Amino acid sequence: MARKDIFSSVMNPAPGKTERNNALNYVVSGASRSIKSSFEELAKGSVVELDPDLVDGSFVADRIDEDDEAFQELLTAVRERGQDSPILVRPHPAAAGRYQVVFGHRRVKVAKHLGRQVRAVVKALEDQDHVIAQGQENAARSNLSFIERALFAKRLGDLGYDQSIIRSALAIDATTFSKMQSVGAHIPEDIILAIGAAKATGRDRWWQLSKLLEMPGNAAKAKALVASGELEAETGDARFGQLFDLLSKANKRPAKAAASRKKAWAPTDKSLRVDINDNGKAFTLALKAKNASRFGSYITDRLEELYREFQQSETVNKSGD
Repeated sequence: MARKDIFSSVMNPAPGKTERNNALNYVVSGASRSIKSSFEELAKGSVVELDPDLVDGSFVADRIDEDDEAFQELLTAVRERGQDSPILVRPHPAAAGRYQVVFGHRRVKVAKHLGRQVRAVVKALEDQDHVIAQGQENAARSNLSFIERALFAKRLGDLGYDQSIIRSALAIDATTFSKMQSVGAHIPEDIILAIGAAKATGRDRWWQLSKLLEMPGNAAKAKALVASGELEAETGDARFGQLFDLLSKANKRPAKAAASRKKAWAPTDKSLRVDINDNGKAFTLALKAKNASRFGSYITDRLEELYREFQQSETVNKSGD
């Protein structure tokens, strides 16, 4: 993952006078470093404290729902040790005196909860640099599920960003991006949001779901399930499975019944008629005559002998092959 390029372009200040509170001057010194460690090491002396009530979220959301367990762990850590790493914000492009999160929104939420200031680096960024930094920080942390990243990619596309910017922001290959596009195009956002982050559900399963939703009638079935309120399993992965199973079963073609072969037999004197029905799994004989019952009993009494003769004939036939 080429973090060096993005942080040298995004985080280096533009030429000219810079203020301590709104600029950060450093270069990431190795692609092998995590964004977090590079940020903490190189941002020393550029960190300020902000009122979290003055900090708004990013203009493009990258999470579907909050991981409450992870949030509680972060809350405990910050309460006990303080905020270890600063967040990155930019001056709000449309509201003077306010800021917009580039990354670190959970740390803002924790600061609000604890009634503390949030430690931050303030950097004037264009929208494009904002989303690339936001996406690559999340990619480095690996804490977004496939569908959260796919939805983030779709939202960036809807805002007019081209493929090169989106792939750079998400640090993904062409195959993964192609599947993200298919998922985003064929799974409506309201259905994605109803399922949730589904942390354990990978790209191939979501891609399969997108293909199911392309089939006639399936989108309506999915929307009906969401509207019914029955998609209420405890986890996003379970909700995904519920919808996937519904659509999979709906599109299973019933097995074709084997074609029946019917024929009839009668002796030369026409005193008996035998109707024969063979469908490959069942073979039936229907006897029609005045003495049909007696003849049927005669056959029944000799079934063991007839079957033994059949087995012997099978053995002879196989040995002769």
